[in-house]
Amino acid sequence: MKRPVVAALAGLLALVGCGSASSTGSGRPVVVVTTTVLGDVTRHLVGDQAEVITLMTPGADPHSTGVSAQQAQQMRTAELLVSNGLGLEEGLQQHLDRAVDDGVARFVAGEHIDVLQYTSEDASGPDPHFWTDPTRMVAVVDALSAELAGLDGIDTAQLASVTADYREELVGLDQQVALRFADIPAARRALVTNHHVFGYLAERYDFRLVGAIIPGGATLAAPSAADLQDLAQAIRSAGVPAVFADSSQPDRLARVVAEQTGLQIDVVPLFTESLSAPDGEAPTYLEMVRVNADRITTALS
Repeated sequence: MKRPVVAALAGLLALVGCGSASSTGSGRPVVVVTTTVLGDVTRHLVGDQAEVITLMTPGADPHSTGVSAQQAQQMRTAELLVSNGLGLEEGLQQHLDRAVDDGVARFVAGEHIDVLQYTSEDASGPDPHFWTDPTRMVAVVDALSAELAGLDGIDTAQLASVTADYREELVGLDQQVALRFADIPAARRALVTNHHVFGYLAERYDFRLVGAIIPGGATLAAPSAADLQDLAQAIRSAGVPAVFADSSQPDRLARVVAEQTGLQIDVVPLFTESLSAPDGEAPTYLEMVRVNADRITTALS
């Protein structure tokens, strides 16, 4: 006599398990975002109109970050996936592909910008680090807002208003950064970083890229002793006063290179791949750009 009840209950549980991520009880669409930078931008645009889940934690390396089984399920049941693309999320690619195969809509930021190619001898292919140029983030915001407007339950008028305001902030941010960098003499506008992350910033604000400690476009390779010696020589030749390292990564190699130059070279931490924790110095994309601009200017001026 109990079997019909058990069968009905099992059927109900199966339906719940197959539901979308929006069936969390909030009634809002669920947007799953890969990186902290895009997570902050997405959350700024939709506010409380959608539940925004950011997969990566503050300080995470997007090149190597993986996901838990729970996060993989969230990706496959979301209304929208927001990713950087251009090869950045190497550890997540198989999960992104599976979610798309399951019919989840995916917004790829890198498809909406003018993409730069790596120009260094030790890196090739598209450069995914577009967020170092606020004007390219403007293009991403415009396209992302249009994608978010198509989600059920989104007040498009409110979204359009927020987008317009945020767009103005980004345009103003670009102007602020340009003014800040104007304090750096042209001869000192040279960057050495822990890996190739500032190609877009260099193009936008007229910097020279002297070199990177980690070869290739990701953070997964390891430099040889000869690589470090060559970079130290390049630093001496260029007269670079500082090496910039990611604040969330060990700076041991950066200090080794600085020591090998035989000069007084500062190692300056920047927020290059991820935002800081909410109580840190760069909890939002806007603050990330400002902090980096201030530190670069101080180090090179």
